[in-house]
Amino acid sequence: MSTPTVREQFLVISALGANPMELTNVLCRASHENRCAVVTSRLTRHGECSALVLEVSGSWDALARLEGSLPTLAKRHSFTVNVVRSAALENRPQALPYVAYVSSAYRPDIINELCQFFMDHNVELENLTCDTYQAPQTGGTMLNATFTVTLPAGTQISWLRDQFLDFADAMNLDALIEPWRPQNPM
Repeated sequence: MSTPTVREQFLVISALGANPMELTNVLCRASHENRCAVVTSRLTRHGECSALVLEVSGSWDALARLEGSLPTLAKRHSFTVNVVRSAALENRPQALPYVAYVSSAYRPDIINELCQFFMDHNVELENLTCDTYQAPQTGGTMLNATFTVTLPAGTQISWLRDQFLDFADAMNLDALIEPWRPQNPM
């Protein structure tokens, strides 16, 4: 009789603080000291605030110890923290990763309209980055957004691309959708 495999367990920790290096250092050290491993991390700065999201794996007792230590660390180092238990993302070998790039004059409705387009086409959002800036030539506010998405198995890619480009034209967006490629191919 074989021993059943232990289901890998995760904590997703999101933290907001003023000092990005201290925030990252404190949470990564706490993970290590509690025999947990940082699986993924994302840090972004938003004005004077930094947002750090960590996915941490470990045994149930190690994760419980880490989770229990976080409120004290947050208070001591002046950051806010939120923790959620999570399971591993299921493999989707037939799904296709794509990236959509969008540039336009800024309007507050653009991101939600793009999300609605993808939801209407059963496309899953994996990652989103969005920045605004002042155009040096005109002084107008511009938007750049990058959506990393996963197309469901069986999606007719040329049809979806045409739908996306027609949608972008109707919204007066400069847009492109193409297959996701690794940053550093081997």
